[in-house]
Amino acid sequence: MMKEEIQSTLKSNDTEEWLDTVWTRPIGYWWAKFFDHFDIHPNTVTILSMILGVASAYFFTFGSYRMAGMEGLIYNIVGVLLLAWANFYDSADGQLARMTGKKTQLGRILDGAAGDVWFFFLYHALFFRFYQYHDCEFRWLGIEPSELNRLIVCLIFYAACWLSGLWLHARQCGLADYYRQIHLFFLKGKAGSELDNSAQQMQLYLSTPWQGNFLYKLFLRTYINYTRSQEKQTPAFQQLMKLLKEKYGTVENIPQAFRNQFRKKSLPMMKWANILTFNTRAITLYLSFLLDLPWLYPLAEMTLFTGLYLYMRHTHEAFCKDFNRTISD
Repeated sequence: MMKEEIQSTLKSNDTEEWLDTVWTRPIGYWWAKFFDHFDIHPNTVTILSMILGVASAYFFTFGSYRMAGMEGLIYNIVGVLLLAWANFYDSADGQLARMTGKKTQLGRILDGAAGDVWFFFLYHALFFRFYQYHDCEFRWLGIEPSELNRLIVCLIFYAACWLSGLWLHARQCGLADYYRQIHLFFLKGKAGSELDNSAQQMQLYLSTPWQGNFLYKLFLRTYINYTRSQEKQTPAFQQLMKLLKEKYGTVENIPQAFRNQFRKKSLPMMKWANILTFNTRAITLYLSFLLDLPWLYPLAEMTLFTGLYLYMRHTHEAFCKDFNRTISD
């Protein structure tokens, strides 16, 4: 019975990662029950997850074992626990929304922004750790530990963190989320997905008055840019949606046979989408901090995660092009 209750708060079995189903979602469910008991809104839970994620960055910043010994190790462990706690709340907010029906557009935007808020501070924690202690890296690379070399190398690392965070991380997570929403759209229909487009969001933005909605309008403006970025990265899928609309008129008229064909092609993409969202990233991040190797995470993001992102995008666009040709013939 309990398993069925937890299952009812999930988006779908197709889009859930194994670690989430056995760990994150069950704990998130109990937090959702707790918040529901006190009639706490899902958006409040999302904000709490942001606070916890930012707090974890503080502890990671001063958590170097090489710099502070056992105290530094304890700081690191606290950072891990706080970021894991933030992730439980990030799961609980969606589960609470599905459990209570308290789904809002602002909630969708806040939920997507939560991870970005965490990682903005986490990247700065990585940089600070490298800035404070990099003697081992200088020895490995044979760099003279002069003040000028320290400045140059730290500036390069800071630029790498900004590239990794503002460009690679944003595109990778944004596209992974988009592909999951696309999969849910064809699996469960419009009601079971949060697949948005920038044109609709722009209409909502223009129709919403500034008075009394200042923060919401700012978040919505950011979300418009977010959806535009997703659309620019997926031209073949955008063409597919256009062809389907021209041929069938509405989403509800798309034949089930086509939905099944799309799901078959899309399902293998879900494991890559899950890798690019949180769990694998978090494990890599934990290792970077615990091993006192702050460069490990951006290196993984620029190589492993970028490779997966490019493969996922290429594969998804390729089968969308095949569908486009079939529909057009």
